[in-house]
Amino acid sequence: MNNPVVLEAVDIVKELGEGAGRVRALKGVSLSLRTGELTLLMGPSGSGKTTLLSILGCILTPTSGTVRIKDETTNGLTPEQLADLRRRHIGFVFQSYNLFPTLTALENVRLALDVRGMSHAETIERAEAALKAVGLSHKLRSYPRNMSGGEQQRVAVARALAGAPTVILADEPTAALDSENGHAVMALLAQIARDRNHAVLAVTHDPRTHAYADRIIRIEDGRIVGEERRPEAGKNVKKYDLTRRRKANA
Repeated sequence: MNNPVVLEAVDIVKELGEGAGRVRALKGVSLSLRTGELTLLMGPSGSGKTTLLSILGCILTPTSGTVRIKDETTNGLTPEQLADLRRRHIGFVFQSYNLFPTLTALENVRLALDVRGMSHAETIERAEAALKAVGLSHKLRSYPRNMSGGEQQRVAVARALAGAPTVILADEPTAALDSENGHAVMALLAQIARDRNHAVLAVTHDPRTHAYADRIIRIEDGRIVGEERRPEAGKNVKKYDLTRRRKANA
């Protein structure tokens, strides 16, 4: 394996709640993510998937353990420093898209870049390039209400991609989509991972996603209980044509 590790979690413990209601959501979880790979994190409800994703994304801090993103550790960082690390290295994709209904696709993507202090011209250039990369150059000025669920999720992927993140974290990215759009979004995430500049981790219950994964990690009751590497991942999956439904959804 020649691709570098860009995110590493070591012996992560996370306790939630107070007093008698305190529970240990994560019980010593360790994992690493490499560029060029799409990793799936799978497990039943309550297994700790979302908690782990939030810690890897610098939204939550662990009770103990270490998270390292590239050469930077999250230990001892202030909330402001964690936010800066997150802006520089992490892109998020959520099940519910989280698009602003009164903004166009271009404006929704630009909004994620404005907080980085980029110039107006640079935010437009990056947002347009990201939307083109996900097959939506024809939807730059469309509002979410005028796009299908699959197109809205692709805008969300473009928003994550525009900031050139080291790691993309996706939380149930296909759960709200039909079969065809679900395959399109997973193919897109796999294509992003395979350019070897990004690592992609997706939390999912969706069996449709297995064919796109380089690795599947299983978590139960706050512990990693299994890992499956899939060296043939993607070889038998035809690259999805992101423009194939353009005419129907125009």
